[in-house]
Amino acid sequence: MDNNSHYQKNFRYLLIAASVAMFLVLVQGGITRVTESGLSCPNWPTCFGDWLPPVGTQAIFAYTHRLTAAISTSLVLVAALLSVWQYQKARLIRHTLIGASLLLGFQSLLGAVVASVELPGWIRALHLGTGLVIFGLILTATVNAVASQHTRLQGDRLRFHSPFARLALWALGATFFVFVTGALISGSDSSLVCASWPLCNGLFFSSSLPDWAQMGHRVIVGGTSLLMMALLWRAWVTQRSQRAILPAATVAVVLFYGQILVGALMSTREFPVYLLGLHQATAVAVWGALVILTICVGLAGRSVQEEGFEASQPLAQKQRLLDLLTLTKPIIVTLLLVTTFTGMVVGGKELPAFSLTAWTLLAGALAAGGSGAVNQYIDRELDQRMVRTAGRPIASGRLTPAEGLAFGLALLLISFYLFAAFVNLLAALLSLAGMLYYVLLYSIYLKKATVQNIVIGGGAGAIPPLVGWAAATGSINIPALFLFAIIFLWTPPHFWALALVRSKDYKRAGIPMLPAVRGKKETRKQILLYSLQLVALTLLMPLFGMAGSVFLIAALILGMWILHAAYRVWHIGGNKVAWKLYRYSSMYLAFLFVALIVDALM
Repeated sequence: MDNNSHYQKNFRYLLIAASVAMFLVLVQGGITRVTESGLSCPNWPTCFGDWLPPVGTQAIFAYTHRLTAAISTSLVLVAALLSVWQYQKARLIRHTLIGASLLLGFQSLLGAVVASVELPGWIRALHLGTGLVIFGLILTATVNAVASQHTRLQGDRLRFHSPFARLALWALGATFFVFVTGALISGSDSSLVCASWPLCNGLFFSSSLPDWAQMGHRVIVGGTSLLMMALLWRAWVTQRSQRAILPAATVAVVLFYGQILVGALMSTREFPVYLLGLHQATAVAVWGALVILTICVGLAGRSVQEEGFEASQPLAQKQRLLDLLTLTKPIIVTLLLVTTFTGMVVGGKELPAFSLTAWTLLAGALAAGGSGAVNQYIDRELDQRMVRTAGRPIASGRLTPAEGLAFGLALLLISFYLFAAFVNLLAALLSLAGMLYYVLLYSIYLKKATVQNIVIGGGAGAIPPLVGWAAATGSINIPALFLFAIIFLWTPPHFWALALVRSKDYKRAGIPMLPAVRGKKETRKQILLYSLQLVALTLLMPLFGMAGSVFLIAALILGMWILHAAYRVWHIGGNKVAWKLYRYSSMYLAFLFVALIVDALM
């Protein structure tokens, strides 16, 4: 890598860091505003005349916001200076960063005033609006710098010639208006007057000015939601080939409707703190996604003819729906839902309520399916080299990479909001951790980096029972970790059995699976060792009072079954016995967890 390429790479990282920091600033600022923590730390930039805030007060939160703002400002200023020095030809990057730097000075002064005295709501709305513009400028520079690596998305001019491009601009402007008016209302007496949704206290018309303000904002949100739905529809019709545009549009729209859901729940649940925080984070994420979408559309500069040609292509809708379903890996999802439900029953020691079960399993299915879809997007080139996976929807070309990524991200986001809204925050965070574990740690890094990919990556598949446990109890304890450990130990022999059968496939794809790296003999040995540990763990659970006699009997019978299959793999070898172990191990796990359910209910 030459010095110029190395510099550009570091500059992109700097811009990404500045974007993340500004995102955190806006989220923290919003939470500071709605929790009325802003005035708890006067004497800006110090706090009560000291550089450290008092312990155990809201001042800590307000002061943390200031520190994050200082870091963000420093990153933007450094990036602006570097852009003037090194990016003299990249006018869009240079101009947006200079503009962001100038606005940051104004924003800092405005923040100092807001933190010192009680001000009218329009000043706070101005503060938020300025922050959103700054964030948009930073993202514009970041997207342009990242896009400079790709020939299809680069340049110093943004061109909005097509109907979809203009629709994206309208969506961006409408959303900005929604957020600024929302800030106006939250800073006034109108913020808490409506205890129901979508009507205000059961009424559409009211003689109260605060009620009118709330209903007016909701009408604006409703109109914008129609615009966002049109944006989503046009994206899936005219942007199927656009790997950045279609996912950005889909994410923006799903986030926007997630924002509406959270806002509705806030009104009916007396504004809990975690929903306030989620509401603020989602608002900033919606804005960020729309800015990214708009800049990508402008950089692509597609013509009316290009979009019209893509929209006119014939599509086999039934096959597309089947392919989208295939992306989710339904068989794997079903097995994961069994483990999730087991966590609910064993944790709660009874059958959970129907509504809780339905929401948990629906959200869990979407999380697992979305992870599978994003995984197939990431692995699309590897899948093309393997006989077993070459027929997958993205690898075979039946779906575009943009469609696969957009669909997967949509499912993941919907899953998170369903968990947060209708289950509980802990279940939502655990599910999010599992998604990130599988998509980022395993799919992007571990799978191609180490022979221990399946061992370490097995933790992702072991999280669903923890999610179920958290859904039923609102907490996680030691017995829940036993369920995690069962799946963690089950995963290596299950997938190594498949790797024995498909070892040539994995070699061709360059994936360092155990048979391809250390040979089949060592793999067969490890399968037997992990199977022994797995069965031993299941037999220990009753001894520690974590299961009863029903489970003990089932664990003994199933353990003998799986150990016999693993022994045959070790002793006899061959693809036939390895394939049998691969199939048997799935049934083993399902039956074992069903036994846990029965045992917990007896």
